[in-house]
Amino acid sequence: MDLENLSEVLNYIGGERIPASSGKSLENYEPATGKILGSLPASDSKDVTLAVTAAKEAMNSWGNLSAEVRGFHLENLARGIEENLESLARAESIDNGKPISVSKSLDIPRAAANLRFFAGAARYQHEEAFRTRLPGDDLLNVTVSRPVGVAGCISPWNLPLYLFTWKIAPALAAGCTVVGKPSEVTPVTADLLARIAIDVGFPPGVLNIVHGTGPEAGSPIVGHEDIPAISFTGGTATGAAIGQQAAPTFKKTLLELGGKNPTIIFEDADIDSAVEGAFRAAYSNQGQICLCGSRILIHESIAEEITGRLQKRITEMVIGDPLVENTMMGALVSADHLSKVESCLQTARDEGGEILVGGERVSPEGRCKNGYFLTPALIRGLSHSATTNQEEIFGPVASVLTFKDEEEALQLANGVRYGLAASLWTQDVDRALRFSEKIEAGTVWVNCWMKRDLRTIFGGVKDSGVGREGGTDSLRFFQEPTNICVRFDTQS
Repeated sequence: MDLENLSEVLNYIGGERIPASSGKSLENYEPATGKILGSLPASDSKDVTLAVTAAKEAMNSWGNLSAEVRGFHLENLARGIEENLESLARAESIDNGKPISVSKSLDIPRAAANLRFFAGAARYQHEEAFRTRLPGDDLLNVTVSRPVGVAGCISPWNLPLYLFTWKIAPALAAGCTVVGKPSEVTPVTADLLARIAIDVGFPPGVLNIVHGTGPEAGSPIVGHEDIPAISFTGGTATGAAIGQQAAPTFKKTLLELGGKNPTIIFEDADIDSAVEGAFRAAYSNQGQICLCGSRILIHESIAEEITGRLQKRITEMVIGDPLVENTMMGALVSADHLSKVESCLQTARDEGGEILVGGERVSPEGRCKNGYFLTPALIRGLSHSATTNQEEIFGPVASVLTFKDEEEALQLANGVRYGLAASLWTQDVDRALRFSEKIEAGTVWVNCWMKRDLRTIFGGVKDSGVGREGGTDSLRFFQEPTNICVRFDTQS
């Protein structure tokens, strides 16, 4: 099995790696160098149909396997990932631009953990039963579940293998077969997963991977009449388009979308922990995580100290080659995305914001001199209604706002159209619980950020999504429940 050749990405359909049926391909760029890394299939509806056909043919045999046997196959995939951690981490950093230290410690281990977790969760999933005794009636209601069928799983570019496996693992564990589409911007590790699947003997047709753009490959997946469920993670605008396309056919949709998340620091917070937490929340993965805390809300009594210490942390960051172990911030994912983030910074200036530090292109010496690098930016002086404080940027850009009391902090925290996550920093337990219950967000962290237990729910409110993932919620999305009511004759 060759996991070192990253230049040729292929579709994975019916257990084989094949090019697009049209023979067309797209170029794939390495963010750190700006050079062409290789190619990927420019798939279209014909390729999606081939994948759906393979998935349908495998559906009966896969869906009828016991949870234990399906779990065995998922654990084989997880083991293949773990045994090739170094190669996968290197490939992820080359393809995405993130530091290899992050790929090694987060992305690739979590990809394996996703598969292992849902392999186990499916084994312990149980049916519900209710006994009802009425005069002259003795009823037993049992809710049973079956796989929904072929599942469409579409994942983003920011955490490529991490989120691709987060989508496909519960679908496969629930007994569905899958047609998956990773982002065309970062296709490499999904292709390496296909090579691992072949190597470990994963059943052909159960997992199918179609590469290509959203309009040409993603839209046919969403619209296909034989795909009754779509799980998508990505931008809010794309999620809205998917919802509109899926609605007339009444197919199930699970949408995890954008965020404009607040980091809220109260006057009684542990300053050291709060500064480090706000820093990580704002700039991890080059700020390219939907959970990033891009709005830093600070109590006015400590705002100067927190802001100054954040500036210092930013200037200490090592920005450069993602393949160097001590690099703290790598390249943004593409030239287009770099331009978008720079445009957002100009908007901040135009609206009266002061960029305290960062926001400038960087040209590291050596092979990365033409890469897509940007210093992390910290902005203050903008009103809460400014575009920078209302719209998701998805880059290393954070804005500082101050508040005088809990009421104002809550107004600021909830005063956006998004509601994915929030983190708050306080040593007052009563305040933490009181405030957390009022925040309009799917996840609230107290004195931490991005800590996850895969048994718990994950998802957003408002424009941050529809539905919940995690634990049994993920499994249930890919299943259809039926209630069976049996009446017993208690008179005989």
